[in-house]
Amino acid sequence: MTPDNVTGPVAHHAEGPVWWAGWGGLRWVDGEAGDLLALRPDGVTRQHIDDEYLAFARPRTGGGLVAVGARTVYLADDVDGETHAVATLFEDPRVRMNDGCCDPRGRLLAGSMAYDATPDAGSVLRMDPDLEVSTVLPRATVSNGIGFAPDGRRAYYVDTMTHRVDVFDVVEGDLRGRRSFAVIPEEQGLPDGLTVAADGSVWVALWGGGAVHGYDASGRQIAAIELPVPQVSACTFGDDDLGTLYITTSAQGLPADHGTEAGSVFAVRPGARGIPVTPFAG
Repeated sequence: MTPDNVTGPVAHHAEGPVWWAGWGGLRWVDGEAGDLLALRPDGVTRQHIDDEYLAFARPRTGGGLVAVGARTVYLADDVDGETHAVATLFEDPRVRMNDGCCDPRGRLLAGSMAYDATPDAGSVLRMDPDLEVSTVLPRATVSNGIGFAPDGRRAYYVDTMTHRVDVFDVVEGDLRGRRSFAVIPEEQGLPDGLTVAADGSVWVALWGGGAVHGYDASGRQIAAIELPVPQVSACTFGDDDLGTLYITTSAQGLPADHGTEAGSVFAVRPGARGIPVTPFAG
């Protein structure tokens, strides 16, 4: 499988891709720029959110979007409208949010990391629709991809520096019984963002590995998608049939003369189909 470059290197640190028909298709973030990008028929547009970092965004059930900055949550009533801050998740300037999703109940899950990747300085928090915040995982080093099985009974999670994808049972909405789902050998890169397909397979971006790997529901590797850039940050299924895997890449930390297409979004048809993204219920 050879992915196509669908945007060119339009971002420095592209992350957090999400497909949602209600906001016109594919959107993703350019982290340090604080921008939410959208792929439109006539090209890529940017929507700036005034924060030191933009971790990810999700649609809202009633329209608009929720966006997670370095330490602040923002809401917009219109997907292209002005955002306003509604909650501060924590105050420590050494730590920022990094990745997340919404669980099957429409609650926002957001993971964090220290800027210098201090071990266990991050966490995973949950924001309920009434904006109440609680802690799901009190310690993480580089909290990355979170996704749920199609039936909502299992959750997959990446703390990058563990070199693993872990799996939890979902019991009455809570994550229980954390265990290893797939181990990523160091020479293959570091696990980053992930997405889950309708057949239960899990697709994981490999930072430093120049690839996305697919695993079946038992954790057996079933696919390897090679990309022409080293830092592959995240992936999501999209298009009307949810059969295209969109893959974000990053130039973060690369030398100015790296000479690659890092910062582009790529697309490939891997033979699996995604599940619709769960919007934030708040």
